Amino acid sequence: MKFQQVGLRHPRVRQLRTVQRRGSAGDHRLFVAEGGWAHDRLLDAGTDIEVFLWCPEAAHAAGVHVCGVKIAARARRAYHIAPKVLAQLSERDRPDGLISLARLPPWDAATVPVRWPGLVLVADAIEMPGNLGALLRTLDACGGDCLVLTNRRTRLGHPTVFRGSRGMNLRVPVLEFDDPDAAVHWLAERRFTIYLATLGAAAIPYRTIDFGERTAIVVGNEHCGVSPSWRRHGFTEITIPMLGAADSLNVTVSASILLYEARARAAGW
Repeated sequence: MKFQQVGLRHPRVRQLRTVQRRGSAGDHRLFVAEGGWAHDRLLDAGTDIEVFLWCPEAAHAAGVHVCGVKIAARARRAYHIAPKVLAQLSERDRPDGLISLARLPPWDAATVPVRWPGLVLVADAIEMPGNLGALLRTLDACGGDCLVLTNRRTRLGHPTVFRGSRGMNLRVPVLEFDDPDAAVHWLAERRFTIYLATLGAAAIPYRTIDFGERTAIVVGNEHCGVSPSWRRHGFTEITIPMLGAADSLNVTVSASILLYEARARAAGW
């Protein structure tokens, strides 16, 4: 397959670099995917691919070349880039020639399916993209329905979110609410019981909680915890006992423990 060869000054290459570095003000759902595994995830999820940049000279494995052919057939625009251009764009030590500008799926709060029993994770003011990605990966692993974002401080299209989620940000529905009260209303309408994961003295050990059939667990900022806008509603606060010298767990570890506990209770494990 032959494509126009382009360099770093080409408008589409410049667009990809901009999204890669700081996101796109015009479309926050754009993100950059790189490498064979990432493009396999794009194909599996039927993701919209805006721009595909291919350096066949770097595709040493036969499977990568086959993947490149499939991506080129799906992409709206496909271009050939030289190894030197790939080296400027790649964030990997050994790039394999595949890099794309793709689009996250749109999710509508009014139509996102919620099962019975249901399980939702709320990520409030999460700052680190690696943590956000890991939360999505964990939510998928335990069969959660969706991730709700409030007080968002990192973009969903950050490359680290895609890598950290192992592509699960293409499959797990993500709903964003500018106002936490709107998220509370959405959860209440769907009959979710809301729990705040905190370290407060009044928090109840999570093993003593009788999780219901629809559970929403709120985890907060890596430094400050759950924001006051959630606390003022008076939801039950739950905690994971700390038995050593450390005063807290990483937010993704905490979310994993609580989500699996809620899932086990609902499923009767």
